[in-house]
Amino acid sequence: MNFKNLAALGYGLLLVGLLAAPFLGVYPVFVMKLLCFALFAAAFNLLLGYVGMLSFGHAAFLGGAAYVTGEALKVWGFTPEVGLLLGTASGALLGLIVGFFAIRRTGIYSTMITLALAQMLFFVALQAPFTGGEDGLQAVPRGKLFGLLSLKNDLVLYYVVLVIVVAAFLLIVRTVHSPFGQVLKAIKENEPRATSLGYDTNRFKLLAFVLSAALSGLAGALKTLVMGFATLSDVHWTASGHVVLMTLVGGLGTLSGPLIGAAVVVMLEDKLGEIGQFLTDTTRIEWFSTLGESVTMVTGLIFVICVLAFRRGIMGEIIAWLQRRRGEGKL
Repeated sequence: MNFKNLAALGYGLLLVGLLAAPFLGVYPVFVMKLLCFALFAAAFNLLLGYVGMLSFGHAAFLGGAAYVTGEALKVWGFTPEVGLLLGTASGALLGLIVGFFAIRRTGIYSTMITLALAQMLFFVALQAPFTGGEDGLQAVPRGKLFGLLSLKNDLVLYYVVLVIVVAAFLLIVRTVHSPFGQVLKAIKENEPRATSLGYDTNRFKLLAFVLSAALSGLAGALKTLVMGFATLSDVHWTASGHVVLMTLVGGLGTLSGPLIGAAVVVMLEDKLGEIGQFLTDTTRIEWFSTLGESVTMVTGLIFVICVLAFRRGIMGEIIAWLQRRRGEGKL
């Protein structure tokens, strides 16, 4: 079985599992939250994994779109589809502004520009009256999709979110395998050579930045619709750190890696307390009960282990292992 068939089989099984998840006792809201962060990580990976640009300000696109969507649904009274479109558009606009400055520098200087501009947005969200300050935007209504389909039902919303996330992921896959995506890979590998071949590398990088920001904005808009609120944590720099962690743990530069990384990080954050309590009950060691309060420490430890033990990330190591087996004639 070749890699394409193996990958198609894996994605097919994943899709079947997601379609059946609500009927297997899985909490739909939790899976929807996971899907939002998976899309966020996939959008970030499009920029870092295929262009080589490290943005430490992607929280601005996630959180900015979350606030715009919250305002559109709660204050302006728009329907969900309009709110999602406005959130995505706001992410793209922010990406255009941040990317315009970021592409003019390389390395750490470009990264610091993205962080600085994202922090500016954070302080705007903290002080502006329409964002709710430290309380954020609460009780954002879900409304009716196209005025017909009520999204108050978690099951209905689940399948709407699933369709949107799958469509966005397919867009990323198509982008990576398109001629545009091949140019992005060339820029990552050797930008001066891509320039010598006649490509306007800054234009390609800006387009990739805007696309990544728009998809991140879509993830933030969906998150607001699902959770019913937008808070400062969405625009805080730690959200940017989380998406970097998700991408590196899952596998930088792989299409499936960010999905796995997001699942690992989100599940740890949500289930670490339950895991700690289970270990406490099993081993009678009280220390495990504090795991739920040490999420940052545990995720940091996982990051260190990933860097030391498998630098390619989970999916990167699996793909490398399959390639070795294929080379040995065992696949």
